[in-house]
Amino acid sequence: MLALPLTAAVLLHATPTQMGTLTAMEILPFVLFSLPCGVWLDRVRKLPVYVWGEMLLAVCLVSIPVCWALDVLTIHLMYAVAFVIGCVFVTAGTAAQIVLTQVVARERLVEAHAKNALASSGAEVAGPGVAGVLIKLVGAPLALVADALLLMVSVLILRGLRIVEVVKPKADAHFGRDLKEGLQFVAHHWLLLSLATAVGLWQLCHHSAMVVQILFATRELGLNANQVGLCYVGLGVGTVGASTLGHRISEKIGPGPCLTLGFAVCGLGWLQLALAPTNAWGVASFVFMLLCFGAGAVLIFINFLALRQAVTPEPLLGRMTSTMRWLILIPAGPGALLGGYLGEHFGLRTALAFGGCSALLLAFWGWRHPVLRGIRTLPTLNAISGDNTALKP
Repeated sequence: MLALPLTAAVLLHATPTQMGTLTAMEILPFVLFSLPCGVWLDRVRKLPVYVWGEMLLAVCLVSIPVCWALDVLTIHLMYAVAFVIGCVFVTAGTAAQIVLTQVVARERLVEAHAKNALASSGAEVAGPGVAGVLIKLVGAPLALVADALLLMVSVLILRGLRIVEVVKPKADAHFGRDLKEGLQFVAHHWLLLSLATAVGLWQLCHHSAMVVQILFATRELGLNANQVGLCYVGLGVGTVGASTLGHRISEKIGPGPCLTLGFAVCGLGWLQLALAPTNAWGVASFVFMLLCFGAGAVLIFINFLALRQAVTPEPLLGRMTSTMRWLILIPAGPGALLGGYLGEHFGLRTALAFGGCSALLLAFWGWRHPVLRGIRTLPTLNAISGDNTALKP
């Protein structure tokens, strides 16, 4: 999360446009491969895909310090690594989300995603600070070696899981027809369409602000790599808070309004940073932005993931997950490129302000949307009508 963009920003002196392109290259595989990946995942066991993905991710990260040591590291090579990492996220990331549904009852999915986020939050509190120290001691490229080693530990843990997953291939399976079936399931479900629209627009806001925030910290606020790492502890604090309270907030106001609240929290963080001074208060504003993003993203995704999984039959989980990830990340690439363009031609603050204002407008739209506003409890499969038109406004 930290060493990769810092390598580009500090070591390779990437421009805002190049930072936007780097992020877009990581997103491109979702647009290209998500739909066929969903068909494939519905035909195979998910846990092995998750394990192999972690291993490939470790290899990708090790390649960066190797190229740096050989003095052949360029921004174009970083683009290639980002693309491969994106391919891993398309396959192994989707498989990881489905694995959770195999060990948790559907009615407890919001709680499960909240606890999963809480487990990740501990790493997000400690990880960036450790990354900052490592980067200061050995440089951003070599800090990625630590990432690779930890990923291999993750592989060992995952290999110890015992999940009974029976794959029942259909006798009349047809790739094109199965792909179309997944698309039609999402297209005919008003809840899934509403979620894809809302979270897709948030991804545009998020990526337009994200591509410039490291540049803002290093070039506007004058922070070094170690100081940026310490600031990122604020992200972990935000995720811990939202992971601890998110399930209760969702129960109290409903999954739909809780998701919309996440949009507003993120937007507030980006907008206030765009207006921050370039002194100690500016550094505090940067930490607060990270805290807001950590909290807001958790509120968004624990509800987004639980809602879409709760209304999807098990044989369609792979195709639904890939279709939804495809839909929400289509706007992310243009958002990253737009943020890079705004940052380079109109200033880094302009890109942050665009992301913040757009996210706040999205929150207002979501609050007024009849489907999102009306989701006060987690739906069940039994509540879904046969033609998948449940929750149609």
